[in-house]
Amino acid sequence: MPSLTTHRPLVLAAVMAANFMIAIEATIVSTAMPQIVGQLGGLQLYSWVFSAFLLTQTATTVVFGKLADLAGRKMVMLVGIVIFLVGSILCGFAWSMPSLIIFRLVQGVGAGAVQPTAMTIVGDLYSVHERAKIQGWLASVWALSAVLGPMAGGLIIQHFSWAWIFWMNLPIGALAAAGFWAYLHEKSARGGGRINHLSAAVFTIAIAAIMADLTAVSTSGEFEIGVITVVAVVAVALFVIQERRSPEPMISLELWGRRPIAAANGASLLCGMVMIGLTSFLPVFVQGVMQKSPLIAGFALSSMVLGWPVGATVGVRGFKRFGVRTVLRAGGLLVPAGAFVFVVLTAESSPIAAGLGSLVVGLGMGLLSSASIILIQEIVDWSERGSVTASFLFARSLGSTFGATVFGAVLNFGLFRSGHAGNASSDQLRRLLERGSVDAGGDSGLRAALEQSLHMTFVSMFGIALMVAAAAFLVPRVVFAARRALAE
Repeated sequence: MPSLTTHRPLVLAAVMAANFMIAIEATIVSTAMPQIVGQLGGLQLYSWVFSAFLLTQTATTVVFGKLADLAGRKMVMLVGIVIFLVGSILCGFAWSMPSLIIFRLVQGVGAGAVQPTAMTIVGDLYSVHERAKIQGWLASVWALSAVLGPMAGGLIIQHFSWAWIFWMNLPIGALAAAGFWAYLHEKSARGGGRINHLSAAVFTIAIAAIMADLTAVSTSGEFEIGVITVVAVVAVALFVIQERRSPEPMISLELWGRRPIAAANGASLLCGMVMIGLTSFLPVFVQGVMQKSPLIAGFALSSMVLGWPVGATVGVRGFKRFGVRTVLRAGGLLVPAGAFVFVVLTAESSPIAAGLGSLVVGLGMGLLSSASIILIQEIVDWSERGSVTASFLFARSLGSTFGATVFGAVLNFGLFRSGHAGNASSDQLRRLLERGSVDAGGDSGLRAALEQSLHMTFVSMFGIALMVAAAAFLVPRVVFAARRALAE
């Protein structure tokens, strides 16, 4: 574990820089993708630029979390930063859409190492009371990236080559790596343990295949889906067999099955579903149904991004007074409270209502996420902290993938039932969204069908949000051994 000679403020600065590098990548790439597609072609592969990154990030999160427990946080963090930067350099040199997707896979591997290890380092360096405040700071990094990402992306596209949206990671990553190298000092990692490379490889293939299968449902043909499904089933079976006979399993069923961890991870998975549902479909409702501009739709959605760090910061002040579990449960209740707003939205509703609902959901997720991380990190030994932190992030990423598939299917079912499914209606939908507040009388039928379909989607999302609250209330009473001031 980190020694007393570790310079905590400087290491925290390195953690924030590493997190910022990962966080801003999502928003800045989204801004630049139209220009990238214009130069590289391959519009049909558009979504895979994002899916590839998420796929390898999710698949490797648990592997690197385990490795951080066995080999030490510093080594894993430095390796992750190097992989991410190599992927960034290659992305800037991409000559086609398939090559960009391959290089984004490399970036995702680096992100899968950096994000869980950064949060684990914070858990090592700071006590429960201190960590609560730090979680608020880390959440603010993601909010800042959401604001700066589109601005930076627009400026880079306007004045430089799109390659610089990837190459701008180099100085940030280099500074973060230098901070960890110079100021993070840790004792020897736990002795006697070693990572099972076969288990790690099979697990990565299994999760990647599962996520690819979920993504391919809406983008590929039956043959491709069938092949990926077979790979996923075989890989999962091999992983189970390998884990049963491995002396050092990748996933400790005893650890993941502990009630506080299982409940927190369940809430994290369901939050990931709600988050992707809101991110994907709220802008469509505001633009296509309310007939507002993309700018207004962006503001309505950004309320969630701003609410998250506010919720995490407010939760800090509540830990001592109310306890971590109470704050976690309050966050679980706020998520469905905010999600209910979208159930009652209509074409005549104000976008301010959508923004308020998004804000409440963000507040709830901020409370729940920060409290959950502190709870699960505090009830395990140092030698398991990396694994348990990675499990929480893994659950949220997997939930996002499940949510994209489930809510996408609900929307398509609604459009199909109304007779507005197919390629022709896709073109009409694009025209409807592009018009904004301009007269779209010719598309009134599609607008009504879209409103009904999105209403079904929001009702489904509200149901998932209720499950978030239920999972939060399943977290048992926990007494922290280090300080009982936060005991429940």
